[in-house]
Amino acid sequence: MDKQKVDKIICDYLQKIYGFSVKKAFSYDEAEELCSNIVEEVYISLLKADDVVNIEGYIWRISEYTYSRYVSLKKRHSGISIDGMEIPFEEEFLPEDSEEEIARLRREIAFLTQTRRKIVYLFYYENKSISAISKLLNIPEGTVKWHLNKARNELKECFSMERKIGNLGLSPVEATSWSHDGTPGKKGGPEAYLRDKLNLNIVYSVYFAPKTKEEIAVELGVTPVYIEDKIDYLEGNGFLVRQKGNKYTTNVLFYSTVFSLERYEKIAKMKLEIADILVKEYVPLVRKAVSQFNDIYIPDGNRELFEAAAIFYGVSNNCSPYIEKDRSKYYIKTTDGGYYIPCIHLKTTRIDPEYKATLDLPEYWACGNMTRSSAKYPATSWAIDTRYSSREGGWANNLYTDYEYVYEFMTGLISDTSANSEKFDRLRSRKFISDDNKVNIMIYKGLYNDFVKSIPCLDKKIKDKFADFALKAAMENARDYPPQVQDLIVSDGVNGFVSRDVALMVLDILYENGTFKPLSENEKVTSNLIMFSDRLPK
Repeated sequence: MDKQKVDKIICDYLQKIYGFSVKKAFSYDEAEELCSNIVEEVYISLLKADDVVNIEGYIWRISEYTYSRYVSLKKRHSGISIDGMEIPFEEEFLPEDSEEEIARLRREIAFLTQTRRKIVYLFYYENKSISAISKLLNIPEGTVKWHLNKARNELKECFSMERKIGNLGLSPVEATSWSHDGTPGKKGGPEAYLRDKLNLNIVYSVYFAPKTKEEIAVELGVTPVYIEDKIDYLEGNGFLVRQKGNKYTTNVLFYSTVFSLERYEKIAKMKLEIADILVKEYVPLVRKAVSQFNDIYIPDGNRELFEAAAIFYGVSNNCSPYIEKDRSKYYIKTTDGGYYIPCIHLKTTRIDPEYKATLDLPEYWACGNMTRSSAKYPATSWAIDTRYSSREGGWANNLYTDYEYVYEFMTGLISDTSANSEKFDRLRSRKFISDDNKVNIMIYKGLYNDFVKSIPCLDKKIKDKFADFALKAAMENARDYPPQVQDLIVSDGVNGFVSRDVALMVLDILYENGTFKPLSENEKVTSNLIMFSDRLPK
């Protein structure tokens, strides 16, 4: 803007600028000093500007900004300042060429610790004195000054550098599935707490290295203001563990995000060899043990269905080598009554895409062991859902009330009337009763514990043969995990090496070689599901 036009604008607004200064100042000397500062800022700014549409609004923005700087400079008598960084009280009155700088400063203030952030805000934005802040926060005045000086140094350092956003801020992780080992709370398992993507990434951000709240915020590309409550919430429910220096870690198990098909097939071959051994050495022992059981109800009368369930239970629970490891630190206690080890499955990346598969393997997923007990009736159940069963929903859809309803139905405590419509709808939706009103699941007359005790354990000599395979595979897998969960990976890897996937391999062999005939669709309703009761259906 040319000098003559600027001189005219200054003359037109000089009296208004002085009036503004008088209102803001505590003396005429201060008013004259403030007015002089404002005129200087306005004059320089207008000379630089090409054109200004709203002259009056432009001048008042500069006036407020200059006043903010003036107040900040006056505060130097207390020995506290943020050198070269004036923080305006009225964010709507910012000169246009300062907006980016002020925005950066405000961002850096948001990354201060909670206490320093609060003190800076009270001191610079609310214009409170050191003594007032001391009383408000109940901390000594010297501590307030110390925090302000530390804030000054941190802001000067961070303001001059380019703040980097961590990987999770650019590419947050997403859970593909959830599982747990233990008892879920009223809200459910870990998904009730970590389904929120920010919660999930907060916990994952400290998985490989402990971090402070501020470091977590940087990693996620957010300011601490938005995650402090979430961090407290996650710590209160056991998902975060505080360490020295106010750093956080987690004992939540995030399964590895890398996958090697070659390693998977190598371990699968070991397990297939073990399954062959179990078919020869162990299956006959289980079949002999359960041959003594007579008080069993089987919907279609196929006793092989009960034998297969007993074999699956035995292989899953009684055949693995074992090493003693303390797993207690991995269990979390949630405020809704949960007590479990949270396990999170993330998207995986294959690290050996050039490797060609040599095995055509089916799915070995299994959900269990699921036991459900009624406090109302002598009704308990054991179940493991696999591809041999048609049940849906996993553990969340396997309710103890299902077996209470079956007990009430088979003992005549309820009849198919409108008063019991919800119970009958539930039983029919799960196909636990048939269309012709017959119980459609296996029932064993006796106690679950008696059944468990009757299933033989594998000979120790044979288990020891499996131990070398198991330990080698577990140690290799543990390399993909951070130190705090490696013991869990090794112990679970060894103790669960002969588990549900091997049990499925055993069943595959038995059904493929003709030992057991193929399951009908109706038999899949109760495959690997047994209810235990004090009586059988009529």
